[in-house]
Amino acid sequence: MSTRPVRALSGKRNMSIHRIIFIEPRAEHLNVFSRYNLPRLGCTLLATILKEKGYDTSVLFVHEKEVYKINPDCDLAAISTITPTAPQAYHLADWFRSRGIPVVMGGPHVSFLPEEALTHADYCVSGEGEESMPMLVEALNGGRTLASVPNLAYRENGNLVRTARKPFTAPLDSLPFPDFSLVNYGANARLKRTFLKTIVPLQTSRGCPYDCTFCSVTGMFGKRYRFRSTESVMQELERYNPKKHKIFFYDDNFAANRRRTKELLHAMIDRGFGFTWSTQVRAEIAKDPELLDLLRRAGCTTLYIGFESVDPATLENMKKSQTVEDIRAAIKAIHAHRMFIHGMFVFGFDTDTKATIRSTIRFAIKENIDSAQFMILTPLPGSDFFVEARDENRIFTYDWNKYDAHHVTFTPRHLSLLRLQLLQIEAHTRFYSPLQVVKKLFRNNVAAFIIGWYAHNLNQKWLRIERKYIESLKVIARQALEHARNTARPAQTDRA
Repeated sequence: MSTRPVRALSGKRNMSIHRIIFIEPRAEHLNVFSRYNLPRLGCTLLATILKEKGYDTSVLFVHEKEVYKINPDCDLAAISTITPTAPQAYHLADWFRSRGIPVVMGGPHVSFLPEEALTHADYCVSGEGEESMPMLVEALNGGRTLASVPNLAYRENGNLVRTARKPFTAPLDSLPFPDFSLVNYGANARLKRTFLKTIVPLQTSRGCPYDCTFCSVTGMFGKRYRFRSTESVMQELERYNPKKHKIFFYDDNFAANRRRTKELLHAMIDRGFGFTWSTQVRAEIAKDPELLDLLRRAGCTTLYIGFESVDPATLENMKKSQTVEDIRAAIKAIHAHRMFIHGMFVFGFDTDTKATIRSTIRFAIKENIDSAQFMILTPLPGSDFFVEARDENRIFTYDWNKYDAHHVTFTPRHLSLLRLQLLQIEAHTRFYSPLQVVKKLFRNNVAAFIIGWYAHNLNQKWLRIERKYIESLKVIARQALEHARNTARPAQTDRA
C-alpha cells in the first residue's frame, strides 16, 4: 500500500491533465450476473463529457489484475467503486499514486466514506459527478481553485476539506449519450461474440420516491424522481441495432412515474424499434394492466423485481410499501403477459427467523418465479440500515469484499451468523436444484431452464471457492457457544 503523502492543495494547480483513464473494477466474487458485460454508466458518461471537452479519455471495465497488465499511461486516474469492489479500487489507487499519477475516486461507496477514500486517493467526488469532475480537471490545470469545485473532498495540510454540497440540477437531457466505444472490457470482451447480442445499458431516470431502509439509492441520487424527455431516449435508442443489441434500462424504478413510462413505451411501439429489453420495477406495476400490456408490446422480455420477503412483518420493517398479496398478484399478471420474472429476495431483517426465510424459499418455488437471487441483508454505507447496525455495534466486519449480499457482515437479531449464511445457501440450492430446473423445461420455459442450470453450476462453484469462509463461520459459532457456557450467559440462538 502506498504511503506517499496526498498532494492536494487549495488554490490553483497546473498539472497539465490531458489523458484521463476512468476505471470501474469488476467484482471478484461470483454471482448470477458475473458473466455479463454490464458496467455502470458513471465512468462512461464522465469519459464522454470530458472527451467532448477535448481531453483524451478511455474507460476500463476489468478486473484489478487486468489493469496492471494493461498498464495504462495517463495524467489522471479516475476510479469509481461500489462497496464490494472498494478493496480492489483502493489497491489500484495506491498503485497509480506510487507511479506519481494523481487519483480521484467517486461512486456510491466513497461518496459516503470520503475520509476512508482519501487514505488512498488525492481527491474524492461525492454523488453525481457530471458537473464536479470537469471542474476538478479544470482546477488541476490551473483554471480555478479546488475550493470552487462542489462535492469535492481532499486534504490540505493534513486537514480534511469538503467543499459545498451542490445537487446536480441540470436537466438530464443536457447530458451526452454515453460513448461505449471508449470502454475496454479486457478479457471479458470475448463474451461479445458475433452470435450473441451486446447488452447496452441505458438510463432514462434518476432517483427513487421510495426509501427502503436497506437501500443506498436515495442517498446517492435523492428521492426526487428526475427523468429524460421521451425524445431524448428515442434518439439514444436510434444509435443501436435491435439485431445486434439488447437494452437494459438501468433505472432504479423504471415505472416510478406511470404516466411518463406509458408515454415512453408508446413512443417505442410507434417507432417500431424491435428491441428486446429488460428493466427493474416494483411489484405494484401489476395493478395497471395497461402498463403491463405496453411493456410487452414495446419489447420488454424480463422484469427484475425486488420482492424481498413474503413475511408481512418483514415487509413493514423494511418500509417496502407492498404486501404479500401484491407480490402474488404481480407474478400472476406478469406471467400472463409472457414476461420473464427475476425475483430478488433479502434475508436477515430483524423480524426474520428460520421459519420466515424458509417460507420465502417455498413461495419462490411454488409461485414458479423464473429465476431468483436470495441475498443477505447488507449494511451498505449510505443506507439507513448501515447507520443503525453501526450504532448498535452489530457490524462484525468491515471487509468490503464481503459486502456483496452473499456473505454475512452483521449480527442478525434472531439468527446466528452461520445460520443466516446457511439459509441463503439453502435457498439457492433448493431453488436451483436439478429437479426444479428440469421442471422449468417441462413447463416449456427454456430460458428459465438455461439460466437455472447455469445458476446451479455457479452455486456449486461458489460453495467450493467459499469453503474456508463457511468454515470460519462455524468456528465463530463454536466460539460463541463456548463463551456463553463459560460466562453462564445464553448464546445467540436461532429462533424458529
